[in-house]
Amino acid sequence: MCGILGSFNTNINLESLMLLSHRGPDDNGFYKDEDIYLGQTRLSIQDLSPNGHQPMISDNKDIILVYNGEIYNHKELRKEIESTGYTFKGSSDTEVVLKLYEIFNNDFLLKINGIFAIAIWDVREKKLLLARDHFGVKPLYYTSNEIDFTFSSELKSIIHSQKINKDIDYKSMVAHLTYMWSPSPRTMFKNIKKLEPGHAMIVKDSKIINHWKYFDIKFNDIDKNISEADAILKTKFLIKEAVKKQLISDVPVGAFLSGGLDSTSIVAFAKDLYLPNKLETYTIDFENTQHSSMGISEDISYAKKAAEYLDVKLNILKVNPNMISDVRSMIYHLDEPQADPAAINTMLISQYARKNNIKVLLSGAGGDDIFTGYRRHLAFNNEKYWSWLPQSFKKIISNNINLMSPSNEFKRRLIKLFQYSSLDNNERIASYFYWINPEIINTILDDSIKDNILDYNVSSQLIKTLDNMSGTNDKLNQMLYLEIKHFLCDHNLNYTDKMGMSAGVEIRVPLLDKDLVDFTTSLPVNMKQRGTTGKWIFKKAMEGILPNDLIYRPKAGFGVPLRHWMKTNLKEFVNDTLSSESLKNRMIFSENGLERLRKLDQKNKIDASYTLFSIVCIETWYQLFVDNDQLLKI
Repeated sequence: MCGILGSFNTNINLESLMLLSHRGPDDNGFYKDEDIYLGQTRLSIQDLSPNGHQPMISDNKDIILVYNGEIYNHKELRKEIESTGYTFKGSSDTEVVLKLYEIFNNDFLLKINGIFAIAIWDVREKKLLLARDHFGVKPLYYTSNEIDFTFSSELKSIIHSQKINKDIDYKSMVAHLTYMWSPSPRTMFKNIKKLEPGHAMIVKDSKIINHWKYFDIKFNDIDKNISEADAILKTKFLIKEAVKKQLISDVPVGAFLSGGLDSTSIVAFAKDLYLPNKLETYTIDFENTQHSSMGISEDISYAKKAAEYLDVKLNILKVNPNMISDVRSMIYHLDEPQADPAAINTMLISQYARKNNIKVLLSGAGGDDIFTGYRRHLAFNNEKYWSWLPQSFKKIISNNINLMSPSNEFKRRLIKLFQYSSLDNNERIASYFYWINPEIINTILDDSIKDNILDYNVSSQLIKTLDNMSGTNDKLNQMLYLEIKHFLCDHNLNYTDKMGMSAGVEIRVPLLDKDLVDFTTSLPVNMKQRGTTGKWIFKKAMEGILPNDLIYRPKAGFGVPLRHWMKTNLKEFVNDTLSSESLKNRMIFSENGLERLRKLDQKNKIDASYTLFSIVCIETWYQLFVDNDQLLKI
């Protein structure tokens, strides 16, 4: 919906704010007093009139709000407020948020259901409230020092508005190499942090005086008495209600449609609720690619079948390895060196949709994270068949499994399953998120970087997150907790939001409706992962609504055939980047270590395609965010 930016002692100029104009191309505004600067760029979706303009100021001029997102229960909250005699000026959810704060102060966060990054300046107490939504759909960065505090929807506008010290957080970099993302609150800059999902803070005189968790995901109230029939009905009801709530818009709405369970279910409910308009849907097709030989399922045939069955218009965007030319744009908008080319898919579809006058897209993101659905959930759930083995035997397996060549998808999965088999407890859960063995990462780093991260355990933040989890000893639920807290927030949602907003498109995620997620956490785990069937309850709920061959189709990601492209179409591009003088001069990676890694990957001794692409993305990020002082638009 918007981009927000604010600072206590730094004069925010129009150029800094305009770095967020892609997030809000329809309008912009400033607020300034002797204490604070606030700015906002607006993507007009609800109440397109000037009544939705931000910064929004209360009637008595003592509360100022800049806000990015959508509150899906704002109509119910509006009625509650109107019952007290208050009359709203417009129909925007922004005005509802402002009034809620006036009435309930910080507790208004306990009443709203939506996606948001909120900044409220309370003139009466000279305090700034910052808050991020429950699951981190909307981003929020901040930097704090002795004389200033600055926040923004995107990291780049903080750098542009402030002359911050660009010291690199090498621990974050190692996390990007290991996971392809960096766990909150770290970013690649030591002095810039991400506000965690479900968190809020109060800032006074440029100092953080309170930082608290107003929401957490609870797995401690499992309903062991719920029947399968009731659980199926409620799942169906809550998904439909989530879609209904997230269709609220005064501009056209479209949807992603891969033909997978998540996106197809959303479209199935949306197409009836969206009448009389015919819902526009979007998918991608890879040109001249044999997907099955590279572990990537053919989505397009399922997407076409789903569109035909549901009677919706399917817009097909054809992509090929030339899409890699968009890596610079991808990294620029991500703010972080995430090495997942699926982000480019999202960016290209968003651009395509915006050309068709679509400002809102519904996405199936989150289904695998709340219901189970990733292959690691099945693998983790099946540990009971071998976890009883003696620790000494598991160490032998772990030490020898890497001798196997990762030449196909089955072998890659087998290696990933057993190479960390000797790890214990939370370390073991965290290892399921590795893309490469952390020990290999250590061999490619320059000695000076190794000195900088002595004794750093790349799993430490994930372990800390698990240590703070309460209420369950169930290991699969612990993995889902990590999925939602980190993989979903720091990876999938970061690129989903940033890639959509790069084209001026808001991407909504109905499967992360708070009421729906709260319900899924109360379900027994065998209603989510049952035997070899992930998302069991979700699939049962959609029977009779979708054809079974769509519900029970093979699992497919939203990626590209990167392993194949890295060895063929992209080989020259990757070689040029990895052998560039700028990469050598940074003294981050060992030349010998990189050369060994590339040779081992080319000979199929290890699977390092994503790690090598991650290095390409890190170098691109350096060029954009470290070498470029102005961070002007690319």
